Amino acid sequence: MISKATIDTVFETARVEEVIGDFVQLKRAGSNFKGLSPFSDERSPSFMVSPVKQIWKDFSSGKGGNVVAFLMEHEHFTYPEAIRYLAKKYNIAIEETEQTQEEKAITDVRESMFLVSEFAKKYFHDTLINSEEGKAIGYSYFKERGFTHETIKKFELGYSPEQWDAFTKEALGKAYNLEFLESTGLTIVREDKTPIDRFRGRVMFPIHSMSGRTLGFGGRILTNDKKVAKYLNSPESEIYHKSKVLYGIFQAKQAIAKQNNCYLVEGYTDVIQFHQAGIENVVASSGTALTPDQIRLVNRLTKNITVLYDGDAAGLRASIRGIDLILEEGMNVRVCTFPEGEDPDSFARKSSYEDLVAYLETNAKDFIQFKASLLMDEAQNDPIKKADLIRDMVTSISKIPDRIKREIYVQECARIMDISEQVLLNTLAQLVQKDISEAEKKIKQEQKAFEVIKDENPIVTQKVDVLYELERKIIEILLLYGDRTEEFEDVILKTNEEGEIVESTEKKDYKVYQRIYLSLQEDEVELANPLFLNIYNHLINYYHQAENFQMDQYLMHLEPEFTQEITDILMLEEQMALHNWESKQIIVKGKDQTVAQYVSETILTLRWFLVNRIIEDLKVSIAQEPEADNTEPLSMAMDYYKLIGSFSKKLGRVMSRYS
Repeated sequence: MISKATIDTVFETARVEEVIGDFVQLKRAGSNFKGLSPFSDERSPSFMVSPVKQIWKDFSSGKGGNVVAFLMEHEHFTYPEAIRYLAKKYNIAIEETEQTQEEKAITDVRESMFLVSEFAKKYFHDTLINSEEGKAIGYSYFKERGFTHETIKKFELGYSPEQWDAFTKEALGKAYNLEFLESTGLTIVREDKTPIDRFRGRVMFPIHSMSGRTLGFGGRILTNDKKVAKYLNSPESEIYHKSKVLYGIFQAKQAIAKQNNCYLVEGYTDVIQFHQAGIENVVASSGTALTPDQIRLVNRLTKNITVLYDGDAAGLRASIRGIDLILEEGMNVRVCTFPEGEDPDSFARKSSYEDLVAYLETNAKDFIQFKASLLMDEAQNDPIKKADLIRDMVTSISKIPDRIKREIYVQECARIMDISEQVLLNTLAQLVQKDISEAEKKIKQEQKAFEVIKDENPIVTQKVDVLYELERKIIEILLLYGDRTEEFEDVILKTNEEGEIVESTEKKDYKVYQRIYLSLQEDEVELANPLFLNIYNHLINYYHQAENFQMDQYLMHLEPEFTQEITDILMLEEQMALHNWESKQIIVKGKDQTVAQYVSETILTLRWFLVNRIIEDLKVSIAQEPEADNTEPLSMAMDYYKLIGSFSKKLGRVMSRYS
């Protein structure tokens, strides 16, 4: 178990913007950062990170929290895993305390699978580097491919022995559970219950998540046995989904964000060879057809993808289908092909860094130019084939969500193909309308499939819960302004020279949290919402004990059950920055400009609401027993009405004073 001292050090050291920046491309937005949500498919940024408050909020999915909460949500880490990840990132030594048997039993299936995968990665790598078989077969193969020792270590390449059960036997000997060896696909249990290694006799390529966790493996056989697949991947599992993974994303993510471009290749060795050549912003789809989920992984880091293809014409025709998927995600796509007989691996191996960069910059074409150059040779003077080519290009353009980009590409297509823009625009309009009609048809079918019988009783629109909103405002004020000192106006009852009791006002400085605490104590008011009450008590106790309120320190010690609500409240104002009102000449007045007024109005309104509820209860009581002596409840009701009149005057005074 990780010690509290280590956890505190991790929270004090970790910067939320730095950690999230490893996974999401963030752009400065005033004092905050914004980016595309990593939890939903969107094209306008709704993800906000606050360096000052050290929290994040995703307005599209509703998720939010501190740096550990992000890792738990995004990488599906357990709390200890997130702490360990941050400790490793910031080079913090982890101090352990003794773990109980109960705590050990909490480890879930996913974590067990990750542990098995991590062990396998280390075993294969160690076998490659240190065993005689590994060095003679696996290591020599990688050296023949031109990989240096540093590259082999960087990608943690490995080797699985030819023996039927070498890995499985080692894992079982280390007390790893056969159930998880099988569920990760590392071990196959035959019908006679004999366990054997899936990847025996293969060089191993570990496949990592964006955070560096081992998800699965790709294994390449080194013999010429045509009956056996050249490449073998881990099967789909709880932790490995081939369509949602890109090989090399962990090693490439920072370079992709920095270069604002991602090179997309097909194979493992393409990625590794590019890294070794000095170009690190490269990932591979691992030989599978490109999927939307894979594209979205890149979309979190950059809007620009350059797809690299070898010179095989047949392969090109099959591969360009992925371009439309990239366009549909609103990304910019360029395409670069290598000379016939070359692929990214071989070309990078024989080129210097400068030559490789120059080649990519010179030969990367816009997708329109690429499609035209690829298909024009086939069309030549055949008008039918040329028409099909143009229709194919316009179909790709129709996938682009941005209307301005669509029109620019239409102009480019018209120029290249020597055809009227209007004809292309008409064709484009038909295709876009067809897509809209099909989408509407699909929605109607889904609605029909889930159609339910209408309730005879009409649904009553739910009213706003005033008490909930007022209590939430009190928590918001405590969080945002609780430690600030403000001037408040107290109403004092005094006796004048004629012996009459009159009201007089007195101005006095209070800490905001003190003012709220004293006001609620004076009225003997307790928050009705259990969550708000717990947060309120937690905050008040923290303010009373802490000499200076530091938001990051408070959030560090936050109870897990409070995290979501407090993040929602703290980031509510930051949401306004996403709309960029000021660029539209609309000035949004912040609450912190009139804090004393905001506090006074909220407390008075809460008191007004509570008193009004008492009056309504008295009315009901009187109505239920009209024949009874209702003198006392009527008198109480009149007193409460006078109190409401007092609130009204005070609210008017507060508003006029600060307006």
